[in-house]
Amino acid sequence: MSSQYMMRAMVLDDYASGALLEKTVERPSPRAGEVLVRIAASGVNPIDNMIRLGLAPYAMPELPAILGTDLAGVVVETGPEVTAFNVGDEVYGLTGGVRGLQGSLAEYAAVDAALLALKPKNLTMREAAALPLVFLTAWEGMVDRAAVQAGQRVLVQGGAGGVGHVAIQIAAAHGADVYATASAGKQAIVASFGATPIDYNARTVEQYVADFTEGKGFDIVYDTVGGQSLDDSLVAAKPYGHVASCFAFASHNLAPGSLRCVTLSGIFVLLPMLSGEGRAHHGQILRHATRLAEEGKLKPLMDPHRFGLAQAHDAQVLQGSGKAVGKVVIDIE
Repeated sequence: MSSQYMMRAMVLDDYASGALLEKTVERPSPRAGEVLVRIAASGVNPIDNMIRLGLAPYAMPELPAILGTDLAGVVVETGPEVTAFNVGDEVYGLTGGVRGLQGSLAEYAAVDAALLALKPKNLTMREAAALPLVFLTAWEGMVDRAAVQAGQRVLVQGGAGGVGHVAIQIAAAHGADVYATASAGKQAIVASFGATPIDYNARTVEQYVADFTEGKGFDIVYDTVGGQSLDDSLVAAKPYGHVASCFAFASHNLAPGSLRCVTLSGIFVLLPMLSGEGRAHHGQILRHATRLAEEGKLKPLMDPHRFGLAQAHDAQVLQGSGKAVGKVVIDIE
């Protein structure tokens, strides 16, 4: 292979070590329905860390593999049957890094065009790469499942987190009255995105339901934390209310919610990538993200640390440490 058909990538060879190693590998070619993207930035998500450490058996690729779930970049080649994108288009999406799909920790990726949308014109490549997984997760819960409406009272559990801060913005853009739990140090972040902050250490669920809903409960609760937070959500929702959770992966007693006819929706954003079904809907949802961003209603919270491709391991460690404030993004170009 001549050097023009090779690329730099960070490769995981061994789940036991969890080490990402820089290698020169063959550049992929787009197949039918795919485009080749020159990657500018790669967004880091909790699932990236879990896969690297061998903790996500439902999503882990066969090794060696290139990880990285979110990307933003430029289309440099289109495969057969691609009509939605042209060479030179700036795009973004949740496109790989899970079973069988090359990830974004590389200079190029051949990706399913259905998973992509045009990048918002007013966001940088870094900002665009921060959005796909968290926006898709937030939209599927808030809009697709819970059908948020203007005037509804919405509670976001973990409002300063990746999915949480985007869920607030989606609900606010739909005209909802938004509340969000956060630690004392992150109340200002939550407020800046348009939610009334609730310090979950200072108020019990019963107290904040009484204080903010006259004791009736919230129309929609979006849980991004899981565990006790999901248990709290089942009693924070009003009778016939809706709880969506992107962290409903443990055992829970559903009786407190069932006794009040609460609907519970589990959100697992990787399913279209893993199953191949429903990928075009992800592209559609990201077109909503582009619209909201260009209308000034959507902005990602960005962690200030900067990482290049060679520092991808350090970026994932920071994400997994819980010490990042905002989304961690790796500069590929």
